[in-house]
Amino acid sequence: MPIASPASSPAFASDTSRRGAGWAIFATVVAAIASAALLLWTVGDATFAGAFLAGLAGIGALMLLRARVWARTVAEPAPAPVDIALLRAALDSASAAVAITDAAGAMVAANEAYEQWFGRGTPFELTLTSEDPDRLRAAGRDARRDGAASAGRVQVNGLALRADVDRAGLDDHLVWKFVRSEDFDLVREAHRLIAGEAGNRIGEAGVMAALADGAGNLISANRAFVARATGHADSAVAGTALVSLLAASEDGAFHFAGEGKSGLALRIVQIPVSDGRDPLTLFLLLDDPAGRFGKLGGEESASVNALLDFLPLGLALANVDGRFVYLNKAFRKAAGLAANARPLYPGDLVVDEDKAAVSDSVRRFARGPTTSSDMAVRLRSNPEEPIALTLAGARGLGEAAVILSLKDNSEADRLKRQVAQATKMQAVGQLAGGVAHDFNNILTAILGYCDLMLMRHTPGDSDYDDIQQIRSNSNRAAGLTRQLLAFSRQQTLRPQVLQLPDVISEVSNLLKRLLGETVKLQVKHGRNLGAVRADPGQLEQVIVNLAVNARDAMQGKGDGTGTLTLQTFAVSTEDVRKIGSDILPLGEYTALKVSDTGTGIPHNMLGKIFEPFFTTKEVGKGTGLGLSTVYGIVKQSGGFIFAESVEGEGTAFSIYLPVHRTEGKQAAAREKAPEPQGELWGTGTILLVEDEAMVRAVAERALTRHGYKVLTAENGEAALEILAREGGVDLMVSDVVMPTMDGPTTVREARKTHPDLPILFISGYAEEQLRKSIDLENVAFLAKPFSVRKLAEAARDALRAK
Repeated sequence: MPIASPASSPAFASDTSRRGAGWAIFATVVAAIASAALLLWTVGDATFAGAFLAGLAGIGALMLLRARVWARTVAEPAPAPVDIALLRAALDSASAAVAITDAAGAMVAANEAYEQWFGRGTPFELTLTSEDPDRLRAAGRDARRDGAASAGRVQVNGLALRADVDRAGLDDHLVWKFVRSEDFDLVREAHRLIAGEAGNRIGEAGVMAALADGAGNLISANRAFVARATGHADSAVAGTALVSLLAASEDGAFHFAGEGKSGLALRIVQIPVSDGRDPLTLFLLLDDPAGRFGKLGGEESASVNALLDFLPLGLALANVDGRFVYLNKAFRKAAGLAANARPLYPGDLVVDEDKAAVSDSVRRFARGPTTSSDMAVRLRSNPEEPIALTLAGARGLGEAAVILSLKDNSEADRLKRQVAQATKMQAVGQLAGGVAHDFNNILTAILGYCDLMLMRHTPGDSDYDDIQQIRSNSNRAAGLTRQLLAFSRQQTLRPQVLQLPDVISEVSNLLKRLLGETVKLQVKHGRNLGAVRADPGQLEQVIVNLAVNARDAMQGKGDGTGTLTLQTFAVSTEDVRKIGSDILPLGEYTALKVSDTGTGIPHNMLGKIFEPFFTTKEVGKGTGLGLSTVYGIVKQSGGFIFAESVEGEGTAFSIYLPVHRTEGKQAAAREKAPEPQGELWGTGTILLVEDEAMVRAVAERALTRHGYKVLTAENGEAALEILAREGGVDLMVSDVVMPTMDGPTTVREARKTHPDLPILFISGYAEEQLRKSIDLENVAFLAKPFSVRKLAEAARDALRAK
């Protein structure tokens, strides 16, 4: 870029002129004074000399003023004229419509796109088809003040645009930019539906559809409308004003202008699609040969009702007074209405708290403009789940003035609740399992020390009864932890292949005692029942818990009488398919249904009954772990449990256990518990690895008292060091979960140097779960909390198996 020299610049010239003018003034003043002094010396008259000096001063002032005017003229050259052609060429290169206005609002220049879209008018003169016609003027004022402004999305001549204004230049010019809006998805989607196959289908049913913008210009129409309005189905109607295609007769009936006065009268239904700055309206036109202007009745009413019933969207019509005129099938289903229910007002469908809001909205839309709005309401049929109710003003549907819409979200809501419930149950289960595991360590120490103290006391001692009481309460606490572990599916199970009728037969006598004389027990067994693999003791616990809850529910109903029914039946793969459950996988099951005739469970509580510590009983009655234990045992056994209840009639729990296929003719029978095997005294060296100091201490004392030499280690690393130093270790007793190096990792390292070393794992987690993750042979397992005797028996059996 060339740089101008200082001598040629206007600033330099102005500065030079000022310096020259200063020297000239100084010289003139000196000359004037000298001339006056010479004249005074020659003539000798002071008055004459003063007058001469004043005249010279006036002449000098006039010369100085003229010199300054000339210098300013030289320093400030006249502005060059604006090259409009060059400016227009620059503007035409932009893809948007661009215009420039001066400070007075007059047009300076505009590009070709601007003239094509808006003509030659200034941006201030454009007419907006929106709710705020002065937005462009306001944007211009804001841009002059702030330097830039935006009018947002506007609609001019049917074009959806975004308008921005910037201030530029020394004279406050405004640059206007209009860009096509790319977010008009609603228009494109509506055009696709109406002008596509869907529009053709409703056209074949005699419904003419057209979509218009806020100015009444058509955006799209189906072929049936175009054919009737123009006479040709392929004619283009986009941009045409809807009113130009219609005409009104003397009695107020509308018909197509192209058909003349002999054309059929039309029933016009106006449905707002969107509101705001760019409103869209859907017009549905139906032939009305009788000219009744939307009085639905007879065959026409049946046709419209059939059309609305065909739609999957729940729709209802209400009149000006807010009364229901019509409800389609989808609306009834979404509102939870029975087939014979006849609600009078929309407010009858919602809870009392929402009645006033719904009634006010219906009256407002019935008498106000044809707009639409959504509101969240709670239905009487399901007060826990808010649902969206859409209301829109309607005209041309006879006495119907408001359209109400409900979407049936029951299936989606059910799936969401099930997922949320499963996630919550899993999280609570993990928490309960962790708490139970830590609590088991404490109970192991308490029970162990109680056993050690009982070895030093005999019945009749002053402390013997107290120790027994501590031990008894500790066992009760251990039972609670087993329930928590059952809920979290971390309980130690002893699964066997068995038949459900055998389990029910063994527990039936206990149930009769629990139920009492007022409750009748009925047992029904189905045929061709498949064997299941489960822990029989835990299945008995499931049946007892459900029976006790049923007894309490029946005792709370009237005279306390009722019937408890235990029913077993086979479920085939086809039966599962007919059930249609999203949770129950396809397969063969043996099912157990436990039903009662009690008070039932409220619908809003059904989703919470399996949560731990949730109970509907009085304070002090029940722990709230009964059903959560049932849930955990069933899930840990690979089964599924479902609850159904009707208030005032009773509750039924259905348990589905997968059929266990055995090879050959394996008998499905219970295994008897092993008999005690004599003396617990033993010899040998045991390496005890336990990170909990209290458990390690009580286990060491218990094993030492039974004749063993015990080496202790607080973690896996220490155990490996002891094993390397002590060569004669006969048994390793190790916890499973430990910091840094867990039990299985420690055993694998130990087996590298002692491949035949027997292992006894002690843990509060489920044996079955641990065995799936531990691929080791010659491993025994003892669940916490354990007594001194159980620990001694487990150590003896592990050494004998060696």
